[in-house]
Amino acid sequence: MNTLLDYMTRTLGIEYLIAVVFIVGFVLYWRFLTGPEQMRVREVIRRIRDVVGGFVLPDHVFYHQGHAWARIDDKNVATIGLDDFAQKLVGKIDAVHMPGVGSPLRQGEKGWSLEVNSRPIDMLSPVDGEILSVNEELINSPETVNTDPYGKGWLMKVRAPRISANVKSLLSGDLAKRWIEEARENLLSRGNYELGLMYQDGGLPVDGMARNLDPERWDTIAKEFFLITEE
Repeated sequence: MNTLLDYMTRTLGIEYLIAVVFIVGFVLYWRFLTGPEQMRVREVIRRIRDVVGGFVLPDHVFYHQGHAWARIDDKNVATIGLDDFAQKLVGKIDAVHMPGVGSPLRQGEKGWSLEVNSRPIDMLSPVDGEILSVNEELINSPETVNTDPYGKGWLMKVRAPRISANVKSLLSGDLAKRWIEEARENLLSRGNYELGLMYQDGGLPVDGMARNLDPERWDTIAKEFFLITEE
């Protein structure tokens, strides 16, 4: 004959079992949410959100209309580089020629040069300041600028005491999105059928878009988008 104690023991055992199963399930679910695979999924989702018109446009940096970017690292220190539109426009970068440590930079003036197919392409600095360090890895691996322009492909770190004033002339958020969409439309309006078809099909821009538009004068096109005046 079952006693009240036997009944309570059996009931509590079931409750304990349910509790243990719940805890184990929660732990496994939490590990899924925070594990490497899920983190990679979240990173992919974030990257998709950052794509505007086929170009990666992260929201944690400021953009110069000459297609350079600046990220504020500290009160008066910024990291700068070139954006995804720039690297896709010129294609494979053979070298990046940067001033030495201690050199001054002026916003809107020449900051560095790219070497692409033996042609030099100047780019404008997004901020005022003094170069604290340059990315030495780019000496041997300049293609990193193509593969990771906002990460390992950074160019310089700059002491920028006027960074608060400088960012007022830079673009971010919805303004940056509209600007990059206008740049894309500018490319499409040049009448290259293959480039236009690529966008209509929902694909991403090909590397070396300027050469796709004009194999002979592609560097002139790049300089136009980079706001470089021909001398």
